[in-house]
Amino acid sequence: MIVCSCNCLTEAQVRESCTRSEGAARSTFEVYKCLGCSPKCGTCARTIRKIMDETLGGAACNACPVATNSACGAAKIADALNAAIEPLPAGAALVPAE
Repeated sequence: MIVCSCNCLTEAQVRESCTRSEGAARSTFEVYKCLGCSPKCGTCARTIRKIMDETLGGAACNACPVATNSACGAAKIADALNAAIEPLPAGAALVPAE
């Protein structure tokens, strides 16, 4: 199933990027990076995060020993980014900055 229309990313690719033996993705941004692309419209970010949580059993940010600690800067940034991501309404179009 395609989960990102902008980058043509599939559910299988997202799962594989989280389970590689080396360089496994531990954040939504890292999934894009592992797959050689970057977020475009952002609509897929929540779906990618859900797939990551299912694949990793909720341990998506587990790359460092303090990842679950409130002192983890990476966890704070990831939480803020995930909270800020809002999907575009159906039929909405992106307008390039001038």
